Amino acid sequence: MALDVARARRDTPGAETVLHFNNAGAALMPSPVIDAVRNHIALEAAIGGYEAEARENEAIERTYAACARLVGGEADEIALVENATRAWDMAFYAFAARFRAGDRILTAEAEYASNVIAYLQMARRTGAVIEPVPSDADGALDVDALAAMIDDRVKLIAVTQIPTNGGLVNPAAEIGAVARGAGIPYILDACQSAGQIPLDVGAIGCDVLSATGRKYLRGPRGTGFLWMRRDLIEQLEPPFLDLHAAEWTGRDHYTMRADAKRFETWEGNVAAKIGLGVAVDYALGWGLDAIAERIEMLADGLRDRLGGVAGVTVQDLGRRRCGIVGFTAEGRDSASIQSALAARGINVSVSPRCYTRYDMDARGLESLVRASVHYYNTEDEVDRFCAAVEEIV
Repeated sequence: MALDVARARRDTPGAETVLHFNNAGAALMPSPVIDAVRNHIALEAAIGGYEAEARENEAIERTYAACARLVGGEADEIALVENATRAWDMAFYAFAARFRAGDRILTAEAEYASNVIAYLQMARRTGAVIEPVPSDADGALDVDALAAMIDDRVKLIAVTQIPTNGGLVNPAAEIGAVARGAGIPYILDACQSAGQIPLDVGAIGCDVLSATGRKYLRGPRGTGFLWMRRDLIEQLEPPFLDLHAAEWTGRDHYTMRADAKRFETWEGNVAAKIGLGVAVDYALGWGLDAIAERIEMLADGLRDRLGGVAGVTVQDLGRRRCGIVGFTAEGRDSASIQSALAARGINVSVSPRCYTRYDMDARGLESLVRASVHYYNTEDEVDRFCAAVEEIV
């Protein structure tokens, strides 16, 4: 289904002022999201923060329902938190009591730094071992290698579906089939996936999924959510609790909530939470299949054009690729390219080696330029971008 790109750009005020290829960092918010956030802040200013929250409780609850629809879960399996890292942390550290010396955590070679740092901290505390699963010939996690690594010491499989440093899409559902078959909990980091490709936790087979609002969902910064399978919620105690996550039921006793809100804290940015729900509904209104199709088309065109620029190497891996395009240029460091593009009104970001060290070390890469497209971008912007890169390098 073709998207109405003209309407999408009319809905996106920033599209008039900047060529934005930094959607994997923070996408441009559409007007309905901007209006929702502004309106709630205005309401807080007019009647008070607590009072505004009470009046808009229905809008807040709609965000839980919207996030559940996005991933194919239920509203009581959703926790709203301030970012994807906090969502992921709240789930991962809840598994801490299960780890013993010699237990194994399996992950991908293109795993994100924040997650690996958490694995390393867990290893230091418990003696658990972190083992990256080898990649296949195309650079994705090798599912056969994963299956061969399974034994009774594997206590967790945790994988980033779309790594931060390129177009690779890891085979999330195939990983899920291995995890389910072995009865091993499976955490999927969908930070770059949510809003870019369709997600269905039932089909994927994960037990936990974390996501952010600011990237491909086009929501406000400082928003994220956690989905956790209902029967797992009851088995895990979050790494910290407050009076929202649990009730002080006796002088020396507390009782945790039965739903995923046990992974939340009481205080939060209500305007941003409402904006997140509007952003999710906005994405669902376009259709994730249509969004994914357009993003893939634009990214494929960008890779083809960049591949023809002398001195430029597109560094993307995988058979299936997404809207993130990572590239390097001979004789130019990534930060200088980013600065030169910014001077031309073009937004990109830089992925340094420390963000995905397993992968970047293996490929001998210090950094790369990350250009990430969204459905509101245009073919003309791809042409302008590549012409600018050609001038720079």
